[in-house]
Amino acid sequence: MQKRLIMPEQLPQDRIKNFSEVALGYTEDQAVAEAKRCLQCKKAPCMPGCPVDIDIPGFIKLIAERKFSESLDVLKEKNNLPAICGRVCPQETQCEIKCTLKKKGEPVAIGRLERFVADWGRKNKKQRAKGRGQRAEGRPQAAVIGAGPAGLTCAGDLAKTGWKVTIFESLHAPGGVLRYGIPEFRMPRDVLDYEIEYVKNLGVEIKTNIIVGRTVTIKELFSEGYKAVFIGTGAGFPYFLGIPGENYNGVYSANEFLTRANLMKAYKFPEYDTPIKVGEKVAVVGAGNVAMDSARVARRLGAKKVCIIYRRSRSEMPARAEEIHHAEEEGIELDLLTLPIEIIGNDKGWVKQVKCLKMKLGEPDDTGRRRPLPIDGSEYLTDIDTIVIAIGQGPNPLLLSMTPGLKLTKKGNIVADDITGETSLEGVYAGGDIVTGAATVIEAMGVGKRVARAINETSPLIPLQRGN
Repeated sequence: MQKRLIMPEQLPQDRIKNFSEVALGYTEDQAVAEAKRCLQCKKAPCMPGCPVDIDIPGFIKLIAERKFSESLDVLKEKNNLPAICGRVCPQETQCEIKCTLKKKGEPVAIGRLERFVADWGRKNKKQRAKGRGQRAEGRPQAAVIGAGPAGLTCAGDLAKTGWKVTIFESLHAPGGVLRYGIPEFRMPRDVLDYEIEYVKNLGVEIKTNIIVGRTVTIKELFSEGYKAVFIGTGAGFPYFLGIPGENYNGVYSANEFLTRANLMKAYKFPEYDTPIKVGEKVAVVGAGNVAMDSARVARRLGAKKVCIIYRRSRSEMPARAEEIHHAEEEGIELDLLTLPIEIIGNDKGWVKQVKCLKMKLGEPDDTGRRRPLPIDGSEYLTDIDTIVIAIGQGPNPLLLSMTPGLKLTKKGNIVADDITGETSLEGVYAGGDIVTGAATVIEAMGVGKRVARAINETSPLIPLQRGN
């Protein structure tokens, strides 16, 4: 059985010196060869694994026939952001894991083919936006709060069916976690900007530097004539360990560390006036994709030693296998079964050491993973200059505290219907990380599509178009 084609990449010794994209993408011939591996199964077991319902066999078949423009059209019927999904979505646990070829070998590289088609379209200027929102007089208006993956998807789908949509973004540039959280070497900004431009060309207006809850309230949006409001603000409030010493200089949340590097271009200091002090030794606590991103950014910012500290074993690490592999190739060390219990600083207020405790795995907890248990007398000290805490994020309370009547969970997330996104307030919908807690980009996009469909059904003037 033919193995799937390996995507060309920058060599590790080269890429740790730059922020250029690591994966270089398929050539046309490579994409065609990989597409021809697809069996074109009648029942297409891969499709139920896609949160945005892409016709996977359909777009792959067209690649195999070298009909790249037509393949892009199939993708854009369901997905407004294919170049993004082709790069950061965990296809290996969604569509690819259900590929028939995986039963006896390697699945079709669905994500890499999606990326190829989207990149081909960008290089050949094939935007083909088909929105009616801003040009349709008398159509209802919808407000979307947050220009991340959920908000962009919801806004784009509503615009396709005729709604006038305005996105309100608190930062100075749209993209949400795609811009401030994912590094340039995984999500090039020119790709992100192009995808956002496609959504704008659908008729979506994006207003930046507006903090809903402070600049304007949801109640005021309704008074201005909006018929529906979607909250897709994500989960950008960082969690910390709650251990002594977290107030020392040199301790970052992953949110701050990556935002400085990504959105504020600290890696281009002094061209951009947002420096980050990393030193020679960096520890990152956590083992998800955010932790891998933080560690790999620190390596590129000049750290000679970077380690991941994680309290469980390798098999429990939540990061994508590809991201762990890339991190190890770049010299990132894994300190597994290890728990930080104290951060120690010097007399000038800067981090100098972290005290850790070795762990062992016990019985599974309520997540299904084996519970980490401390090993008595196993404490030890490690010298560090910087520590990044990447153990998860929660909802920012500002908007939520300024919206009376909005029902929240005990953790502060919005209570919303799993399918429609309806909240406790009439006309207000929510979805993505603000509801579920931190999840994947494609899951947020899937929610954005479902909410757009639900909002659309509230107006008989806007028939839900087939394929959207």
